[in-house]
Amino acid sequence: MEEKNYFVHESSYIDDGVEIGEGTKVWHFCHVQTGAKIGRHCSLGQNVNIANNVIIGNDVKIQNNVSVYEGVEIEDGVFCGPSCVFTNDLTPRARYPKGRANYKKTLIKEGASIGANATIVCGHVIGNGALIGAGAVVTTNVPKHALMLGVPAKRVGWVCECGELLDSTLVCSCCKRKYRETSEGLEEE
Repeated sequence: MEEKNYFVHESSYIDDGVEIGEGTKVWHFCHVQTGAKIGRHCSLGQNVNIANNVIIGNDVKIQNNVSVYEGVEIEDGVFCGPSCVFTNDLTPRARYPKGRANYKKTLIKEGASIGANATIVCGHVIGNGALIGAGAVVTTNVPKHALMLGVPAKRVGWVCECGELLDSTLVCSCCKRKYRETSEGLEEE
């Protein structure tokens, strides 16, 4: 019998054909479906569903009550707050399912954070280090290090890699990183 180098609570289901990295913890009442790939040192909170063929990087924290649907990819170091929502179909119908070939892809880039109860409408990219506020509804691509709030979400500021809000100097008061604005968002100097 193969020894597991990750933890799965006895109440959770892991389908065949799943890859789970070393040190990952899958807590109560989770379901990880066939073809999913979960990296090292991740945490899946209570009642998390990872759908077929989803890719999740290393050091990702997915809080309670989150479903990551097929078509969503999450890079390293991403935080998904409790009950945040991902979609994969812009015009769903129960009687006319389109299937995986028609899912809109969503990419959550390295180091981004998504607040509790935020909704990420499919077909968009959330940039590196971006911060999506609690309850925000993202309907567009999000620049690197953008602070997004509201319904629909709008950029209201910038955020450092360490999570500190940046003022107009774009120098972090906490860790002293310096940034400059580009067409893709912020770049560290």
